Formats: sequence, C-alpha cells, structure tokens
Amino acid sequence: MSDVAARVGVSQALVSLVFRNQPGASAETRRRVFRAAEELGYRPDTAAQLLRRTRSRQLGVLFTMRHPYDVGIVEALYPAAQKHGYTLVLNAMVATRGERQAMEELLGLRSEAVITIGATSSWQHLTTGAGRTPIVEINPRTRAAGVDVVRTAEHKGIRQAVDHLVALGHRAIAHIDGGAMPGAAERRRGYRAAMRRHGLADHIRVLPGDYTEESGARAARDLLARAQLPTAVIAGNDRCAHGLLGTLLRAGVRVPEDVSIVGYDDSQLARLSFIDLTSVRQEAAEAAELAVRAAAERLDEGRTADRDIVLDPTLVVRGSTGPPRTRSTPDGGLLR
Repeated sequence: MSDVAARVGVSQALVSLVFRNQPGASAETRRRVFRAAEELGYRPDTAAQLLRRTRSRQLGVLFTMRHPYDVGIVEALYPAAQKHGYTLVLNAMVATRGERQAMEELLGLRSEAVITIGATSSWQHLTTGAGRTPIVEINPRTRAAGVDVVRTAEHKGIRQAVDHLVALGHRAIAHIDGGAMPGAAERRRGYRAAMRRHGLADHIRVLPGDYTEESGARAARDLLARAQLPTAVIAGNDRCAHGLLGTLLRAGVRVPEDVSIVGYDDSQLARLSFIDLTSVRQEAAEAAELAVRAAAERLDEGRTADRDIVLDPTLVVRGSTGPPRTRSTPDGGLLR
C-alpha cells in the first residue's frame, strides 16, 4: 500500500480507506488509487487482513451443486451478505467428502456463522457451549434444536398444484415422491391431504423418486407400462419433471393434451421456452435474505432464541398443464 500511496501522492492510511471501501476519499482519489494499484499489480492480502481483525465477518455456506434451486440460493446469498456487511466462504458437499469435514473446513476459515442448504447432519455439537457457532439451515431434511431454519411451506405448494389440476378437470393425479430429499416427506403428505380434500382418495398414486431426471424417467416408464396413464402428474421437483416429460414425449404421449405435468422449485429449467413447465415457485432470493438476516441477528444483536421462518410458495402456470382429454370407455361412457 505504501507503493500505491507514493504513486498517487497520498497517505497510506487514505489508500487503506479506499481498499476497505470506507468513507474519507473523494471519487477522483478512489479512481486514482485503483488505477495505481492495477498498474503496480497490487492485490490486498485478504488472509492477512482477516488475521488482523477481531471479527472475520465471514459467513460459511455449506451447499450441494445437484439442484438448481440450491444454486439459485447461493447466488442470492452474495448480495444479501454484502447488504449486512458480510462476505461468504463456500464449501460444497460432494460424494467424496462428508458434511462434517466440509463444516470443519468452514470453521477453520473463521466463518462466524454457517448457512447450510439441504444438509442432512445435526450440528448440535456446534450450537452449544461458550464457543457456539450460529447455524442457519435452509430447507433442511431434519430439524435440530439450537439452529435457525428457513423453509418453504411444502404442503401449501403441493396443495396449490392439486387445486390447479382439479380446477382444470383432472381426477387421476399422480405424484412422484422425492424419497428422503429435503421437503419430500411434507410434499408427499400435502399431496395425499389435498387429494382427500377433493374427494379423490381412490386416485392417490405415489411413485418413488429422488429429485433427479432419472427418477422422473423411471416413473414415466412405470406409468407407460400400466394399462391407463394418469391425466396429470406432480413431480418431486423440476429435474424430476424434466425426466418425466422427456420420456413421455419420446413415447408419443402429448403434454399437456394427454398428461399434464407440474414441477416444483420453478428453477431456470422450468422457465426454458421449450420446457415451459408449470411449477411451484420457491423464492430463492427471499430465503437467502432471511437466512443472512437470521445469522446477523445472532452475531450482531445477540439473539439466542431459535427461529423457524416459513415461506409461502406460489404456483406459476405455464404450458405443461391443461384440461384432461375426454376419452371413450368400453361401455360408451366418457372418461377424463
């Protein structure tokens, strides 16, 4: 910084203010400082800066790269963290390393709090004692004491999907389950409850799945092997719906004329013009903002009580759903 200060003709303290984005320097001085730094090849040593600070003001993020919705949350966490005066440290959960190892690495990098997305482990050991680390879980598979949770009201999302299909005239509505994935159990319960509420208990059909394209393809092959297709299917998520859609189309089944399809998440995949998928929208940006705010309340305001923040989803209707096609039955009646 002394070299940059000498090049610009200002004090090293002023250069430090510019690099830390603190007030005290004019716009012209900031421009000259950054230009001099670029000419000299100077880069601030972030690691050294962290060592000098009493607080790191870093939030660790533990996430997967498998689901588009999770990636959308990570993207939205950056502006949310900046708004509250924090930076992010990312660590991905992959098959070759455990969640605990990934968590320990985040703590080793001086993360003051950790935001997890769809994690499975319990972090009870980190949330007790004098040196406890605040944990905020977004859409966890299970809930633990001592952590803040930001989640979607999954049963409401599925209910909206069932209500939409019933309003179109559907009765034979199937659901592809998400297995042990985050939110799957609540979505499954919500589907069953919504079908019963409409008097369609006899039409309840749950097929196994796991939030992947292949699970949607397997479900499609299962349905195609049966004597009668349902007129509508609610997939566990958009990826599952994509696998279902592609397999049905290759088999000559028209969507939505023969089968209507609803996804979940309203990810970028659903919005593609050639997919045009009706989907239950989860607000990634809102979830990210609330998760960062919850962490900041723990760290900056000293809040100790746990928070359970529930977001309401919304159904986004596109071209993959429509009224069921009327078919003739062997006795001359009409079947929908």
